[in-house]
Amino acid sequence: MNKIVLITGASRGLGKNMALHLADQGRDIIVTYYANKQEADSVVKAIEAKGRKAVALQLDVRNSESFNDFSNKVKQQLQTIWQRDQFDYLINNAGSGAYKTFIETTEADFDQMSNEHLKGPFFLTQKLLPLIKDGGRILNVSSGLTRLAYPGFVAYAIMKAAVELLTLYLAKELGERRISVNTIAPGAIETDFGGGLVRDNKEVNDHIAQITALGRVGQPDDIGGAVAAILSDEAGWINAQRIEASGGQGI
Repeated sequence: MNKIVLITGASRGLGKNMALHLADQGRDIIVTYYANKQEADSVVKAIEAKGRKAVALQLDVRNSESFNDFSNKVKQQLQTIWQRDQFDYLINNAGSGAYKTFIETTEADFDQMSNEHLKGPFFLTQKLLPLIKDGGRILNVSSGLTRLAYPGFVAYAIMKAAVELLTLYLAKELGERRISVNTIAPGAIETDFGGGLVRDNKEVNDHIAQITALGRVGQPDDIGGAVAAILSDEAGWINAQRIEASGGQGI
């Protein structure tokens, strides 16, 4: 039976890349998007072109009050498309970055980062747990910024540090259901994250390349490929781990 992966924030960026790599691996995908349905539908079509099944559902991870309705929609789509009641893997990926120093960070900025990167994944995972198969997997997305401090990402980074601790607790508490829980922590990647700081600022890009063992900044395929490897059938014994995919940044 084909495995089904639910990826939050998979209409673009790293989430989209994860979805396409996992489809290449033979997985079916539930894509979530925040606002751009057209982008999400294009990802669904790309997955279907690979011979896999997919569906796109709207989700705002900042709004925990919407999670019950979202869970019901997931259950409905599982029954309609797959004739199943549960999916296999959950990837908590959705979220943005707030590029502000400690002094500049407002309470609204802090709350947004908390809702997107901590409260959202916490309560969304809680709500979706009945729909995740025993023996399934959860992968939380953190950041290399929990290991290396770069001014301007303080609110984002501390939420990701909390997500890494959440991973350990989930791995412990869900072990009786044989659900493994891990964290992937991407290093600096050329995307639009943080306003495209790494992708579009040559000085920043060159600096990161110089302090990375493999001599370059990461590409989305580096993360999509790593996620596919972590969620491969052969990697099921990996549990409660923070796996950094940074090319050796800052070592």
